[in-house]
Amino acid sequence: MSHPADEAADDRTFPALSVLDLVPVRGDQTSGDAIAATLALARTADRLGYRRYWLAEHHNMPAVAATNPPVLVALVAGATERIRVGSGGVMLPNHAPLVVAEQFALLEAAHPGRIDLGLGRAPGTDPVTRYALRHGAGGVDDDAVNRFPEYVDNIVAMMDTAGVGLDVGGRVHELRATPRATSRPPVWLLGSSDYSARLAAAKGLPYVFAHHFSGQGTAEALALYRDQFRPSPELAEPRTFLTVNAAVAETAGEAERLALPQLHAMVALRTGGPLRPQLLVEEAEAVSLPPEHQGLLDAMRRRWVIGDPETAAAEVARLAATYRVDEVMVHPVAGAYDEEPVRRSRSRENSLSLLAGAVHAGARARA
Repeated sequence: MSHPADEAADDRTFPALSVLDLVPVRGDQTSGDAIAATLALARTADRLGYRRYWLAEHHNMPAVAATNPPVLVALVAGATERIRVGSGGVMLPNHAPLVVAEQFALLEAAHPGRIDLGLGRAPGTDPVTRYALRHGAGGVDDDAVNRFPEYVDNIVAMMDTAGVGLDVGGRVHELRATPRATSRPPVWLLGSSDYSARLAAAKGLPYVFAHHFSGQGTAEALALYRDQFRPSPELAEPRTFLTVNAAVAETAGEAERLALPQLHAMVALRTGGPLRPQLLVEEAEAVSLPPEHQGLLDAMRRRWVIGDPETAAAEVARLAATYRVDEVMVHPVAGAYDEEPVRRSRSRENSLSLLAGAVHAGARARA
């Protein structure tokens, strides 16, 4: 098994594995329960040799407790030993670049060589909450989205170990995200369109397409990134990986049941339905969808990795080969049954364990 924090390309047929976590909140959980479950999941990923563990940014959603990636990154990094921990991602237009640079420079100082800063351009929330984030308490500039490329440059510069010179009134003032830094976390650009692919290529930064959310245009975005990539001091060659929703269980039928709560949540999100805490499996099985919504659910399900360990591992390997990546980041979407412990997500932990076991077994068999 390769070292989880190893950043070198993996030349095995089966890819390295990583985790994306939105810190889901079930109907039987509090926010504190959901965070406890995430820490247990992160420890599982660390123990199993997953390469990295990223936390998303979403706001004002009943089923998602991942509202503040830097706080969650600190919690997860402190609860684990080897795995790389990062944001998947910080939605930069919601935040002042200096604040983000300070947060992740401190995280890197506390956990050197284990922190990733993933940056996105989407709001990660509804229009009202977006306004509150950007303007309700002083906020950020109105044109924050248009200034995204500039903000990315500012963060990279401000996290540099040498600091950056800020010209104010003809005088240069030294600005550092944190004093006496000895390393800087790598900056990744995230996206679900070709915008961030072009920007990452132009700036010579690593890039991730949100295949788990979009499922459309993945090949085109990754090809665009590779074709237009310009080497930089940050990165000599293109570096990217794939994200995918996954539910793995001992049998295919069990995996299908466990995926149902998240599938219903995504249908509600895509159709403007009411958002609520994540359903338990029994609750999801009792839901009757109209035919047009059932068709949407079936279409989304076909893009997810759902099945027994061997089937899931084969699908992960196929995705890695199709999109030419050495790493696959799984978003474990398995739900929970009634009366399960509220401070654990046993089906999500089991998904990671079963998938890792099958992937490593497949790699050994082909060695």
